[in-house]
Amino acid sequence: MIRLSRITALALLAIIVFSTLSPIQMRPHLADANAERGLAYVLLGLALAVGFPNRLYQALICVVVVAGVLELLQIIDPGRHARLLDAVVKALAGVIGIGLGQLLVKAVNQREKTGRSADRKRHGAE
Repeated sequence: MIRLSRITALALLAIIVFSTLSPIQMRPHLADANAERGLAYVLLGLALAVGFPNRLYQALICVVVVAGVLELLQIIDPGRHARLLDAVVKALAGVIGIGLGQLLVKAVNQREKTGRSADRKRHGAE
């Protein structure tokens, strides 16, 4: 699961970079722009949290820096606009994704721990 999450995070990062820096005409449109941005960063944060479960602070820094740098790079393209609010929304969405990912990792770990305890009790009773 960790390896797949890391590959997914890398793929999502590539999609986010392309969508953020490409001309508007080339950018995929699936829903409202704010919903697309938020979902992309939530998924990125989730994938980072699951892919790097022991690297919480690095994942947080990564999401916040990516959101800020990509927003600033939009200044280069005259057809795009860089807004502080957009960067903050993207960063917060990424942080929410990381929080969800941490909850998922803890739930899976707890389930595995509970399963191992039940197995030991079952095998010990025989």
